[in-house]
Amino acid sequence: MNTATKENTNPINSTSFPPEDAKTRVSQFMQSIQDEICQGLEALDGKGKFKEESWQREEGGGGRSRVMTDGDVFEQGGVNFSEVWGDNLPPSILKQRPEAEGHRFYATGTSMVLHPKNPYIPTVHLNYRYFEAGPVWWFGGGADLTPYYPFAEDAKHFHTTFKNTCDKHHPEYYNVFKRWCDEYFYLKHRDETRGVGGLFFDYQDGNDPIYRGPHPDKAAAQYSNQLPPQKQRSWEEIFAFVQDCGSTFLPAYVPIAEKRRHMDYGDRQRNFQLYRRGRYVEFNLVYDRGTIFGLQTNGRTESILMSLPPLVRWEYGYTPEANTPEAELYDVFLKPQDWANWK
Repeated sequence: MNTATKENTNPINSTSFPPEDAKTRVSQFMQSIQDEICQGLEALDGKGKFKEESWQREEGGGGRSRVMTDGDVFEQGGVNFSEVWGDNLPPSILKQRPEAEGHRFYATGTSMVLHPKNPYIPTVHLNYRYFEAGPVWWFGGGADLTPYYPFAEDAKHFHTTFKNTCDKHHPEYYNVFKRWCDEYFYLKHRDETRGVGGLFFDYQDGNDPIYRGPHPDKAAAQYSNQLPPQKQRSWEEIFAFVQDCGSTFLPAYVPIAEKRRHMDYGDRQRNFQLYRRGRYVEFNLVYDRGTIFGLQTNGRTESILMSLPPLVRWEYGYTPEANTPEAELYDVFLKPQDWANWK
C-alpha cells in the first residue's frame, strides 16, 4: 500500500462519541490504578512509603501526588493522578488536533516515574491519559524501561509482558506501539533512544490508522500504513485495553527489580547511573509532551517535575570504554531492538 494514501484523519460520527459517564469511569480507573501501583511498589520496597499531597487547580480540577523518597529499592519515585478541565486548550493540543478548538476540555491521567538506588535496576516510566473536547476524544499512554546496565532478559521480560496484553486486544497493537515508543523516547540531539522502550500510543479514538502521530515518514507510520484497513474500534474497546495495560505494569517491572536489587555495585556503576540520569532530565525537559501539557495548562509544578531524579551528573565529552557493559548499553540497548523475540 502506498503510505501516502492513508491520511491521519479524525472523522466525527455517531459511533465515535464516548458514553455519558466516560469522564467518571476513566477518573475512577486512573485513581484505582494509582492505588494498585502504589501498594505494589510499597510491598516491593519494604521500607519506603508514599506520601500523598492533594492539590486543586484554580481553573478547574486537581489531583493527588504521591512520592516515595529514600526507600530500600527506590531513591525517589512518584505516582500521580490528575484531572483538569477548562475553556482554553493549550497550544500543544491545538497543534495536533485543531478541530478541538472552541470546546471546553477535560483531561485525566495517571503518571509514574521510579528512580531506583541500585544502578542495575532500570528506571521506569508509565503514563495513561484520556482527553475530551466536544466531539474530540482519545486515549494515550504507555510504559517504557530505561536500564543503566545491559540485561537482555530484563528487556525481553518487560516487552513480552506488555506484548501479551496488547495481543489480547488487537494483533497489531504491539507492532505499532512498540515502534512508536522507540520513536517518541528518542533524544534527537544525542541520536540515541532513552532506553529499551516498551509501548507508546496517543490519539486513540478508534479510527484507522492505528498510528496517529506526527511522523508519517518513520517506522511506526510505515508499518501502520501497510496494514489492511482496520475496523473502527469503540470507546469501550480502547478503554478496556488501557485498563489492561495499567494492570500489566507490576508483573512487567517487579520481577526485574527483585532480581537486581541485591546485586553489588561500586562507585563506577553509581557514577555511570548518575551520568545516564542526565539523559532522563534532558528528555523530560525538552521533549516530554506530558511535561509540556502540564506546564501549559498551569498544573502543579512540583507534581509535573516529580519525574526528575534527586541526584544527577553531567560529564563533558564522555565516551564509554570499549568492551565494557557501559559500551554495550550504547552499542545495543540504546538502539531499537526486537526485544520480545530476543534470543
